[in-house]
Amino acid sequence: MTFRDLNLNTPLYNALDDLGLTNPTPIQEQSFNVISSGADMIGIAQTGTGKTFGFLLPILKNLKFSKQDNPRVLILVPTRELVVQITDELEKITKYINVRILGVYGGTNINTQKQAVAKGLDILVATPGRLYDLAVSRVLQLKSIQKLVIDEVDVMLDLGFRHQLINIFDILPERRQNIMFSATMTHDVDAMINTFFVNPQRISVAASGTPLDNILQQRYDVPNYYTKVNLLNHLLNDKEDYNKVLIFVAFKRMADRLFEALETTFNDECCVIHSNKTQNYRLRSIEQFRRGDNRILIATDVMARGLDIDNISHVINFDTPDFPENYMHRIGRTGRAEKEGVSLLFSTEKEQKGLQLIEELMQMKIPLIDFPEDVEVSTELIEEELPKIKEHYNPTKRKFDEDAPGPAFHEKSEKNKKENLGGSYKFKIAAKYKKPKTRGDKNYNKRNKRK
Repeated sequence: MTFRDLNLNTPLYNALDDLGLTNPTPIQEQSFNVISSGADMIGIAQTGTGKTFGFLLPILKNLKFSKQDNPRVLILVPTRELVVQITDELEKITKYINVRILGVYGGTNINTQKQAVAKGLDILVATPGRLYDLAVSRVLQLKSIQKLVIDEVDVMLDLGFRHQLINIFDILPERRQNIMFSATMTHDVDAMINTFFVNPQRISVAASGTPLDNILQQRYDVPNYYTKVNLLNHLLNDKEDYNKVLIFVAFKRMADRLFEALETTFNDECCVIHSNKTQNYRLRSIEQFRRGDNRILIATDVMARGLDIDNISHVINFDTPDFPENYMHRIGRTGRAEKEGVSLLFSTEKEQKGLQLIEELMQMKIPLIDFPEDVEVSTELIEEELPKIKEHYNPTKRKFDEDAPGPAFHEKSEKNKKENLGGSYKFKIAAKYKKPKTRGDKNYNKRNKRK
């Protein structure tokens, strides 16, 4: 099948020709008629299968010209990088269409975005937090939304956007088309579908756990962090083969640590992204990697989720992920648009359990490569790799002298040394001042004086 068989309009065909696209991917082909019909749809597809154009093409085909100010199509994504990416894709595919597009996300000046919203738009791409802020400020009106698209919904729920999504659903018009794409079908995703969707049609193509045939997967057994760095340096020295490499690490501190280690050897070739970096720094790093100015990008899982960067030669899993689905999302960064790619997995002895879960999910073994003889095996360990020494219960050991005050001891002030008199206080006051027990007993003190 070609895009000509999808019965698109001439402006879309011209844009696809400019992009050099002729054949739709399976998710694009199967979702086109469902979305065009106006029915609610759930798309389960692995990353790298063309989900973005899968929902953009049918929406744009049926989007008529309008001068109204309020948006008619709302696309929600979990990260700022995805807002920028989808907005760029929209600009390319609507090159010959008169349509107003805006992307909004947090971390930037909201007043500038309010001014852009007030000018009027047709398609809004947003992260949930900033969208809700704009809606609450009354600058953004969502009463005209006809189609709601939620991309990477499983990541949104993992990042804690559930309550924000529910609040957004409450202010959207009831009569709308809901389109949701997710790489994994979790319990939370299924619960949201049952609550807000009306008889959705489900389309599953290359669901998470299905390894892509065009990705060559291999792995190394590596004893520790510094040996991983030595192996990585050895591999990256082959600049012809490793011409565009995406390296995944487990957490932000590890990303900075690895960046510092590689920067000494590959100074101008390496960049890093994680959530602690500023928005401009992250976007600049991604753009430099996309253009080829930097051939090595170090990233955490969340930051690189859903990013569409062409011609990544290798994905290197520097750390074995604890959740096997994350491994599938990682390797989906290479081998995109049916091109071939390579995935390498580094695993220490402690990470063998994560490797086992990955192989169980894919129902296949990842081939093990012999460790290169000319790579130095280090015995030095980082803080996270040092053994935790736990002393068995020792009843004779005292942490401090029980008779001596602790290090935080200080004498109470005179004010705080006062005795807590509790319930007897009122009786002592009555005895001292000879006050009547009740307001009406005016002769109480007189009687006591006669006695």
